[in-house]
Amino acid sequence: MSDQAEWMEPEDDEILELLSEDHIFEPSHIESEGVCRGPVAAYRCRELTKYGLLNRPMTGMYDITDLGEQYLAGEVDPSELRPDE
Repeated sequence: MSDQAEWMEPEDDEILELLSEDHIFEPSHIESEGVCRGPVAAYRCRELTKYGLLNRPMTGMYDITDLGEQYLAGEVDPSELRPDE
């Protein structure tokens, strides 16, 4: 993985790794895996979505994007990403 950007939090890498698995897709799943509390996971998922690393196909459900997979592979510098507002 790349170094984290200033806008990222330490749990973001773990969240992205979990969401790259097919059976993890809700913040409650992230909480049950012990990464962080559900409300924090939901907030971080929204932030990661703003930067294009996740998408939200349905309310409360998230999936990793190709860009997110590239970040996990160390191919994307997150400090160069800009949020979609």
